[in-house]
Amino acid sequence: MKTSHVITSYFLRILKKCFSNVSSRKRFYISSKIGLIFYNYLPIRKKQARKNIKKAFPQFDSNQIEKILKNTYLNFCHNFIELVSFPNSYKNIQIKLKGERILRSFLKQKKGIVFITGHFGAWEILGQWVSRNVPLFVGVAQKQKNRGAHDFFINQRELAGTKHIIRGESIKLMYKVLSDNGLLGLVSDQDAKKKGIFVDFFGTPASTPRGAALFHINTKAPLLLGVCFKENFQKYHIHFKAIDTKNKNIEGITQEYTNQLETYIKQYPDQYFWFHRRWKTKKT
Repeated sequence: MKTSHVITSYFLRILKKCFSNVSSRKRFYISSKIGLIFYNYLPIRKKQARKNIKKAFPQFDSNQIEKILKNTYLNFCHNFIELVSFPNSYKNIQIKLKGERILRSFLKQKKGIVFITGHFGAWEILGQWVSRNVPLFVGVAQKQKNRGAHDFFINQRELAGTKHIIRGESIKLMYKVLSDNGLLGLVSDQDAKKKGIFVDFFGTPASTPRGAALFHINTKAPLLLGVCFKENFQKYHIHFKAIDTKNKNIEGITQEYTNQLETYIKQYPDQYFWFHRRWKTKKT
């Protein structure tokens, strides 16, 4: 492992030790201060995020755009610190569920579940809940360039029982999750380049992964959208929604769950990760 990767791993383990031993209120306070520092002094991807928010909400004035942007920094600094602090940070939160009955009914079908989410809200909290409450949950993860960071975050997510398949590994492993009646977790809201399928996202064509729709078509495993959004630093809401796939092709299915995710983002715009270049690939 490269020296820089070792240093990253060591630094993250120190953060975990520090933040795991303080109260949830203090973690929230510290994360808010860090978020303000990042917002005011570290402009990495800031212009991109502001541009994305403007594109999604052209009706908003500059003050509204800036408020969303600022709160986005605060939210995701808090999410990061909560992830670093697992499992202690998970112990003191309250979660209100909606749609769990749908999840249970899908599991009874014994076909597995294609489980879709996005970079919205507290998706790490969502993963923790799912891994604690279903027999098998496997997320498809992107391998990070920094091995120290990659190993640390994979370990944090697996504390509750989540398993991982790294993107690029055998697709047979993913189909086996479904044949074992597991939840195959896919984060399906990033630019998928030329391999993706174009669907409307906030009124603009966006290249979107087609994997979720293909897994459903090939296996008949039901599609389930899961989101977790924050009410405050201790209260969260998890919603599960079935994706209607009847008489729909790959594009129709992808558009359906993209619409559902967009609905939540419109309700809580500062809980979406606007830093991605979501509309990078242009439709030709």
